[in-house]
Amino acid sequence: MSPFSRTSPVSRVTTTMAELVVDAVYLKEIDKARRELRALIANKNCAPIMLRLAWHDAGTYDSKSKTGGPNGSIRTEEEYNHGANIGLKMAIDLCEDVKAKHPKITYADLYQLAGVVAVEITGGPDISFVPGRKDSNACTDEGRLPDANQGFKHLKDVFYRMGLSGKDIVALSGAHTLGRAHLERSGFDGPWTRDPLKFDNSYFVELLKGEQSEGLLKLSTDETLLDVPEFRRYVELYAKDEDAFFRDYAESHKKLSELGFSPTASVTEGTKWIITLKLKLSKHGVAVVAVVVAFSIFNEVRKRMK
Repeated sequence: MSPFSRTSPVSRVTTTMAELVVDAVYLKEIDKARRELRALIANKNCAPIMLRLAWHDAGTYDSKSKTGGPNGSIRTEEEYNHGANIGLKMAIDLCEDVKAKHPKITYADLYQLAGVVAVEITGGPDISFVPGRKDSNACTDEGRLPDANQGFKHLKDVFYRMGLSGKDIVALSGAHTLGRAHLERSGFDGPWTRDPLKFDNSYFVELLKGEQSEGLLKLSTDETLLDVPEFRRYVELYAKDEDAFFRDYAESHKKLSELGFSPTASVTEGTKWIITLKLKLSKHGVAVVAVVVAFSIFNEVRKRMK
């Protein structure tokens, strides 16, 4: 059976979520899921839609009402049928293959991990990932995600509502270096860059070329980055300095993926550090699960001795 013909996974999730404990066992499952996602994304060439899934699940956050955000609610039928989410059911179903093998992991963590891996596997920066997000079945109101036909005021309204900054707006817009727009999903068609499966700074390079960048897509939300001085200075910086873009993108992506998320008490500062190290090392095939377990035990003993 095609993975795109499955029913929504939300039917198997109860409204009341059990308390999530981020311990050595959970971290080991995250590490395994990360490897599964790397293989899946490489085999399916689906990095762009996985990044879009992570973005759209997180991008509904409202910092005032503390609703929305990276909580896995995009898997609900009502939310994935929002206009801005057309086509994302495919990514949700692909993630379900990984979820079935690692049921302990929340959908919220899984979708954000998929976004991190999508950036990494296409040549982008390493993004620090801290697990512990809880799932929600509460669908957010439609209209919280950016409208591609709008300008700078709309972008500010959307991103500032989340609690993000002007620099975050430009850095995260650089994610358009991956993928393309599809007419049947958004009403727009075409890629933003010459190589839509490579994460680099070419989105900004092409944006500055203007009309000379023939055949590539430029939406109103893209062009407005050049019209507003506070945005344009970052566009120009990122076009000439890919390292600066990668640094700022990694920071902004992490902020986006953690909107409204406070790590559980079991995720100590030391554990956060080892998670980051573990994810970076696992990129090169280094097994450090034993280190994580030992570190967790040491942390627990140290706390009891105080």
